[in-house]
Amino acid sequence: MSGLKILVVEDEIVIADNICLILEQLGYNVLEPAINYSEAIETINSENPDLCILDIQLAGSKDGIDLAWKIKEDYNIPFIFLTSNADPRTIERAKKLAPPAYLVKPFNRDDLYTSIEIALYNSREKADSSDDVDADQIRIKDAFFIKDKHLFHKVKYDDILFAKSDHVYIEIFTTDGKKHLIRSSMNDFEQSLPDQFFRTHRSYTINLEHLDAINSLNVVIQDYLIPIGKTYRSNLLKVIQLK
Repeated sequence: MSGLKILVVEDEIVIADNICLILEQLGYNVLEPAINYSEAIETINSENPDLCILDIQLAGSKDGIDLAWKIKEDYNIPFIFLTSNADPRTIERAKKLAPPAYLVKPFNRDDLYTSIEIALYNSREKADSSDDVDADQIRIKDAFFIKDKHLFHKVKYDDILFAKSDHVYIEIFTTDGKKHLIRSSMNDFEQSLPDQFFRTHRSYTINLEHLDAINSLNVVIQDYLIPIGKTYRSNLLKVIQLK
């Protein structure tokens, strides 16, 4: 267990300290706990944890479920929901993330250990299965096929204008005006693309070959206005050699 880095995101300091103490006793490498969304993202960017324990109810405009979506889409790190709130709306929001494990307050040392091991196991199983050929997608050198009912439709990389993330799905917009839908995170999809594609925003990846115009906030591809995120702007300008 030593070497596994775990981040606890909990805005109640006493609870956070108690969780961290138990984790240390179990032999995990425990990072400094975060109390809100922005602190958690800062720590994830700097420390690259192996697992996150997220309290659903966090102070601020973004809660633990918002944070879980960000982690799932941009970092692909396993996480555990920590909650004492079991109202139907919260459960419905959390279910859409298909979290690898839950931890319900109050909990004990064994509950915590079991939840961590289940989350890590489920994450490894998912990674192993992703190495197999996706039943809904087949990739070749310059294109891939997307399954729609009983047919596989060929989509050439050169024909893709851009892709947009919609939670656990990717919408792929092509030059023929069509929109294709696949189940994937943006991180996983982006890794399968050739070099002509570039991430402009946490939710968008564009084909640079179809870039028509750009300003400090957006890129234009045909009739589409696509946002440029602050963290992606400088690299995008370097790629297209703008100062």
